[in-house]
Amino acid sequence: MSNPSKNVVDIDENLRLLGTAHISSASVELVRRHIEEWAPDLVAVELCESRKASLLEPDSLDNEDLLKILNEGKSHMILLQSALAAEQRRMGISSGEKPGAELLAAIEAAEEAGIPVELIDRDVLITLRRAWSKMGLFEKARVLDALLWQEDEEDGASVEELLEDSDLLSKLMEEAREVAPAAGSVLIDERDAFLAGRIQQIRGRGKILVVVGAGHLNGIQENLAEPAMETASRIAELNIEPRKAIWPKALMIAIPLLLFGGVGWMWYNGEIEAVKQAALAWLAINAGLTGLGVMLARGHPLSVLVGAMASPITSLNPFLAAGWFAGYTQLKVTPPTGGDAQAFLHLDDLSLFWKNRVGKVLMVTAVGNIGSVVGTWVAAAGIASLLL
Repeated sequence: MSNPSKNVVDIDENLRLLGTAHISSASVELVRRHIEEWAPDLVAVELCESRKASLLEPDSLDNEDLLKILNEGKSHMILLQSALAAEQRRMGISSGEKPGAELLAAIEAAEEAGIPVELIDRDVLITLRRAWSKMGLFEKARVLDALLWQEDEEDGASVEELLEDSDLLSKLMEEAREVAPAAGSVLIDERDAFLAGRIQQIRGRGKILVVVGAGHLNGIQENLAEPAMETASRIAELNIEPRKAIWPKALMIAIPLLLFGGVGWMWYNGEIEAVKQAALAWLAINAGLTGLGVMLARGHPLSVLVGAMASPITSLNPFLAAGWFAGYTQLKVTPPTGGDAQAFLHLDDLSLFWKNRVGKVLMVTAVGNIGSVVGTWVAAAGIASLLL
């Protein structure tokens, strides 16, 4: 039985799906009204623990958190997540609501009424890692281009039009899938299946109101039509973080071994001048491209110097990265203030990443690492040419 509203679907008398727009003021009121009038026994929301924490404590980022991000090598994922969030915040300016306001309203209204809340979405970092690992090089380039450089079309549909017309929203999601099919599979199809699986797990706990983005309604309904055991069993599979490819690490181990072997061979044959050229090429190319990367990220001169000096050494050790040293230096030389952290968490313009101190630390780390990797390959190719 379906509710008259396009974005309210009654699966049965005890399960209602409420589709919302994450940047719509109308969705906030819609959520509150349904909790008050339908009086569910449980409210399920399209959030994970980390996204819930960011909504409840939007300013909770300090230098210790930033250092942890650098140490765990998460700077590129945090940048991607921040870019997506910034795009959503920018879209939400015209509607007068912060992204996820209706999800926060669902939590607050449920708690006020003494109704338990269940978080049913997959951890956002697992989703981003799975999406990133499935995308090819060109697809990643298209996504970054769309996020960073493409201008918005002025004649685009408004948020409220999207909420009222589910067909239009579905069409836009399919268009986004055409730009990045692998990412679309993870961000849309996998999450539809995961959300449906979590809903199957919590059914039987009375009347359940499920608050999700309107774009997930059709997919969730299709997955709920599958046998409950089959749908729920997919959760474990979809919650697995992608394994990092072995070959890049193996290659980074092989490069220094081949490098030492090649230099040793030249030394053994008395080619001292070639050894000097190889050493100079390794130092200059690694240091130069890493320093250039940090400069492009607008890092502090000391960060540029540290990254450049570290690169020839870290490139010989697959467990170290020059960008980490450059980012740590940036963090220490220009430590972000509480205001910088708050501003970063509320950025609505991606160009501000280079101006905000938190964003700059992450950019220095990520772009410095890219420069170091490119430098390693170029230097290795140059040294190989000396052996041939």
